[in-house]
Amino acid sequence: MAPDQVAEFCKLASAALGPKGWTVDADMMDPWLTDWRGRYTGRAVGLASPGSTEEVSAFVRLCAEFGVPIVPQGGNSSMSGGATPDESGTSVLLSLRRMNRIHLDSDARLAICDAGVVLQTLHEAATRHGLRFPLMLGGKGSATIGGLIATNAGGTQVLQHGTMRAQVSGLEAVLANGDVLDLMSGLKKDNRGFDLKQLLIGSEGTLGIVTAASLKLIPDIGERIVAWIGLDSPSAARDALALAERKAGRFLEGFELLPESSLTAVLDYLPDARRPLEAATPWHALLEFAAPVGQESEVRRAVEAVLEEAFDTESIADAAITQNERQVEAFWSLRDSISPAERAQGPAMQHDISVPVARMAEFIEHAVPLVERRFTGTRALAFGHLGDGNVHFHVQAPKDAIPGNWEEDEGKAISALVHDLVTQWDGSISAEHGIGQMKIDELERLHQPVALDVMRAVKQALDPQSLLNPGKLVRPSARESGDDLAPDGSNA
Repeated sequence: MAPDQVAEFCKLASAALGPKGWTVDADMMDPWLTDWRGRYTGRAVGLASPGSTEEVSAFVRLCAEFGVPIVPQGGNSSMSGGATPDESGTSVLLSLRRMNRIHLDSDARLAICDAGVVLQTLHEAATRHGLRFPLMLGGKGSATIGGLIATNAGGTQVLQHGTMRAQVSGLEAVLANGDVLDLMSGLKKDNRGFDLKQLLIGSEGTLGIVTAASLKLIPDIGERIVAWIGLDSPSAARDALALAERKAGRFLEGFELLPESSLTAVLDYLPDARRPLEAATPWHALLEFAAPVGQESEVRRAVEAVLEEAFDTESIADAAITQNERQVEAFWSLRDSISPAERAQGPAMQHDISVPVARMAEFIEHAVPLVERRFTGTRALAFGHLGDGNVHFHVQAPKDAIPGNWEEDEGKAISALVHDLVTQWDGSISAEHGIGQMKIDELERLHQPVALDVMRAVKQALDPQSLLNPGKLVRPSARESGDDLAPDGSNA
């Protein structure tokens, strides 16, 4: 836009959103222009913070009229640069954080939430009604419902309850032209064509801006038990998982794997943290079991039966069981602190990958030494949700690496190798963090061409100006972007 058009746009945006809803103040925008990992920083025309769906709709119509790209943002906790604008300064940031109302329908076991509701706030509201929302992740204090839906968040309870896709009963979204798509009815059976809400879930804000959702709730936990076990290998962890599913599957909600190096990093990072087991073991697993009210004694017997058989078969080296909620939180704190503890150690390449559950242990045992052998001085580690076939495969830089330079040089070669391996093992280069801008080139390189064509066709149909979160998830084809046109605009 020309300077006079920018001025006119900002004037109209301020009139539409009011003083709380629009700012061009650099200091107010600055915290939201860099992603959580600190890897991407962009610029923006302004920051829009609408307070209602109607204001979102009016603002999006204004952007469509002026051709202004929109970067939607929730808690700014994206792991793949999915909520950060580019450096051109032509986009606007659209924050949903002011939209934070919750209404709970206890009889229907539904939570009607604005997109800006923080996950932890929803957890607390559900608990007050004797219910819970069964999606948990380390960033619960900042991640918002809209962002969780846009990225189809996973977390630590997918094993029992599924990803965000399984939790959404209905949603509301503003489309690229400003129209409001109301899919909030939450019908259990509805065969009127495509399931449009599922199309929007996981679309990373490229097809529409989620403004509200109806979310499924379940009865609150009567008893929660976490077992921390020491293991010799990922294969031993896989055997422990199979045992836990066989003997206590209806109670098993999470199975998290981590190497000794990750635990050591966390203990260095958290000075008050304590090692769960007396002796160090090469690998560790955290198992969470949960039972509804009335089945507290059953779940404890089931956990004890799992561990008794594991010791009898010598598949685990040691174990500890929590006795109260304080200990549960202490164990989970160790798991949830891996990412910040690792970040404090220096640069690393992070890969959020999945392979078939039955093959994940074998993949780790193959990929870790291969990467470390190919790239001298690096340290590869895999941790996370072994129970659903998703681990975070991180590769730490050599000690003498120069931050910034290493990621752009050797780091990219490492990511290419990891993603090639994952693809060869019939896996995915993005299990739960999304594609964002970090993996868009790798998605184009490795994903099925037909699938990419379908995604581009959907994007073109719903966002013909490519204004919604441009440069994320999927790029337009050459023909759609005009790259195949002659200088005069005709077909070349």
